[in-house]
Amino acid sequence: MLPPPPRISGKALEALSKLAKHRVGAMAIKGIFRKDLGVNRLDKLPASFRGRIPLDNAPLVGRAPRSPNDSNLGAPKYQGWARNAASLVADFRSGALDPVVLAEHVIAQSKAMSTRANGCGPVYELAESDALAGARASRDRYAAGKPLSALDGIPFVVKEEIAVAGLRCQAGTSVKGGGPEERDATMVRILREAGAIIIGSTAMTEYGMSPIGFNPKRPMPRNPHDPRCVAGGSSTGTGVAVATGLVPFGIGADGGGSIRIPASLNGIFGIKATWGRVSRAGDIFGGTVEHVGPLACGTAELAEVLEITAGVDVEDDQTKLAPFAPNGQWRHALGRGVKGLRVGMYKHEWQNAPADVALACRQALTVLEQEGAELIELDADLAAFAGPIGVVSIGGPAAADLAQYYLTQPEALGLDLRISVAALLEFSTVEYLDAQRLRTGLRLEVQRHFERVDVIASPTLATTAPEVSDDEMAGGFLDARLVEALTRYTFLANLTGLPAGSVPVGVDKNGRPIGLQICGDAWDESTVLATMAHLERTGAARSMRPQVQAAQL
Repeated sequence: MLPPPPRISGKALEALSKLAKHRVGAMAIKGIFRKDLGVNRLDKLPASFRGRIPLDNAPLVGRAPRSPNDSNLGAPKYQGWARNAASLVADFRSGALDPVVLAEHVIAQSKAMSTRANGCGPVYELAESDALAGARASRDRYAAGKPLSALDGIPFVVKEEIAVAGLRCQAGTSVKGGGPEERDATMVRILREAGAIIIGSTAMTEYGMSPIGFNPKRPMPRNPHDPRCVAGGSSTGTGVAVATGLVPFGIGADGGGSIRIPASLNGIFGIKATWGRVSRAGDIFGGTVEHVGPLACGTAELAEVLEITAGVDVEDDQTKLAPFAPNGQWRHALGRGVKGLRVGMYKHEWQNAPADVALACRQALTVLEQEGAELIELDADLAAFAGPIGVVSIGGPAAADLAQYYLTQPEALGLDLRISVAALLEFSTVEYLDAQRLRTGLRLEVQRHFERVDVIASPTLATTAPEVSDDEMAGGFLDARLVEALTRYTFLANLTGLPAGSVPVGVDKNGRPIGLQICGDAWDESTVLATMAHLERTGAARSMRPQVQAAQL
């Protein structure tokens, strides 16, 4: 008899992994996953909800580009606790701070945090010599009065599934990759060319297959707001690096919420742009839901990273889908304000959010309403099914990619990943293709909604950071209901390819952060950023000071 949900760990997890080796056992586990993740609910949806099997991944635009009211407020005043990029650059320009001194400090803090008993060290592999060389070049540019960008000399970190020359790119596994990468991913290269300083790569969940934040293959950081809790994933280390104040921004990747989940659980900001807006070249993953993007201490850093990295890349054909973005578009959007903004809210999804999460998010939206926005309730047929559609959409390709390892060297995979892959391999082609037809139906439904509204707001997650034991962090566990809670609202933007960000808007009764998600129409990152920035401007959103912090200069 299988152990009951919600969480399976220790000897029960070992027993389940042995059962998963056999076809009958894998089929039984698949049945449990289908039930606990809501996939079986898809079988009962009417044929009218299904569209055609998609032939491309081009995002669907709800309506013509907007001509919004523009209050010309400028970027919001930063209200976070740690040093942001603008304050560091101001010190570089004045000579009050040397980029080399800052880089040395961040490297020292990275090493110190990795040895702390609370387990919040976010950097997996340091790029020490490259960082110091880059910082010296930055110092020379400031001395000459010729910085390359608003991020020149600013330290940042990169999720370990994204290639950084000189570091390994293993996606949280012991089977992917080998020696150091010879070339940077496109996004990393562009940030280097802008003068930003790579400190190192950050730990992530194994193959990005869990949004929870544990990985038996890595020394994983815990939540700095409460080290008894997980930090979310799969961009775990990047989220913790920003949340602890180690760096003002970092680069993550998001296939089902993996930027927005750690942003929400760690009390910081994060955004994924529209599909095709930012090149994925050099990201170890492919598929139809994966995006790369920034997590940061404020909206100004998010906008700046998009300004620098967005654009057509010959190494990523999907970037050809993106319309031209005028220089400074996203910086300017930070000051637009929200007068006349129409904010959609899926009635059913808000009704089913945890009370404390819904309350904090509604209070933030009330601030927008007081500032001139209009809240509009939306009825939806498929939005509530984005989670299970997403599980099948991301799980099938991932399982196919990992099948060779599962079949030839299963012991190289963590127990939880072995079980997940075994179950996912039992999903049929028909089940996968049916999920894609429902995905088309979802995309068309959301396109219609954007004919009426400018953004769609929801809680980022249906939970705050859950507690975890030392044994669970070390050995892994399965918790399908927690996965559902972490991805319930985030998967919608991945399945549609729409831009979406998370802002920190409060805490629960235990002081654990709560995030509000803002999703926009295709190619309309400007409205998403304008909304996020106004929440920051009014104080409704701000980066939250954690228990565990990196020392600040």
